[in-house]
Amino acid sequence: MQKIISYFLLFFSLLLLFLVTTRSLNSSLRTYPPFSNTKQTKAIATKKISGSSYVKKQDIKLSSLNAKACCLMDAATGRVLYGKQEDKKLPMASTTKIMTCILALENAEKNDRIPVSSYAASMPDVQLNMQTGDTFYLKDLLYSLMLESHNDTAVAIAEAIGGSVKGFAAMMNQKASELGCTRTHFVTPNGLDDKQHYTTAKELCMIARYAMQNKQFLQIIQAKSHLFSNCNNTRQYQVHNHDVFLSSYAGALGIKTGFTNRAGYCFAGAAKKDGHILISSVLACGWPPHKTYKWNDTKVLMDYGFSHFQNVTVSIPSYDSVIPIQNAVKNTLSLTSSIPSQITYPLSYDDTLTIQRQIPKNPSAPIRQGDIIGYDTISVNRTILEKYPIIAKETIRSRSFSYFAKLLLQCFFFNSLT
Repeated sequence: MQKIISYFLLFFSLLLLFLVTTRSLNSSLRTYPPFSNTKQTKAIATKKISGSSYVKKQDIKLSSLNAKACCLMDAATGRVLYGKQEDKKLPMASTTKIMTCILALENAEKNDRIPVSSYAASMPDVQLNMQTGDTFYLKDLLYSLMLESHNDTAVAIAEAIGGSVKGFAAMMNQKASELGCTRTHFVTPNGLDDKQHYTTAKELCMIARYAMQNKQFLQIIQAKSHLFSNCNNTRQYQVHNHDVFLSSYAGALGIKTGFTNRAGYCFAGAAKKDGHILISSVLACGWPPHKTYKWNDTKVLMDYGFSHFQNVTVSIPSYDSVIPIQNAVKNTLSLTSSIPSQITYPLSYDDTLTIQRQIPKNPSAPIRQGDIIGYDTISVNRTILEKYPIIAKETIRSRSFSYFAKLLLQCFFFNSLT
């Protein structure tokens, strides 16, 4: 009898130790970030929308484009609507200055004084013809940068903000990385030829798309001209906008031209029609004397985008916020997702937009509050455009040995254990 009591006490001690250890482990696990357990998922409540229900069929061909690489992008969603070697690394000449301008707007004040170094003043054409030791207000130099594409202006801005051209280039590359550009590398703030200075037609659109969200940037690129002087008012300058696209295409918003002997003619453009904004880029779009190729290609791309695609607003299905769960102390799990109640996407006649919820086939405890249970996905023609994580709103414990042991102990000790 004494042995039986001893074994019982040993078992009871080990049980209490296990419960304490389990509770400590659970507390420790709560400090870890959410995890995703979606290896075996099933799709539920799939909704498909056919573009043919909204858009007329168009017979438009883009075989006449002159650019070596080009891209057409929807500004609202970032969806690539058309591409030709859009991922090919190419020099981009002065379209580089889009990044220079947006970094200046984000990292300096418009009334900051920009000094001119001898290195900045030595930049080759196109120039503002700055004088070494002179100073200008940043707000004026940004018009010089974007309207006339002055190379000396770009270097003066870079040195003032980045400490040096090299330091500013590091800022440019950091920003490109933040925007998701993996095939872009900056060496200069003005786009003068360098083998390590390149981008792609797609990533140039991505950079332009970001810049277009800045109201000051929009104001600068749409200005017809700008009159200013240096800080001492000893010299006066006037710059003019040479963006032919801005004045020759209905709804044009501008953006930036470029040319070097290595890059050829380049242009990043944007236009708006019926609330729909498109962004385009053309790289290596001819060499002298074919200066007009970039305008023609941009107009063809914009015409294609506005006639071939239409913004379609779709309501998101109403999903159950509670799902059954196995091996748990309760039978259901509450979920939440950040997917909006409706979305607007550009669709063509041949497009199919799919909204789909994917969750585990047999979700099982334990699950912590904040864990990713699955995803709500939005895709066009099987290409996923957006993914919204489905999050557990509560912590659900499993029906483990410790769970049943605790129930047993509560039966004997009248819920004294919590």
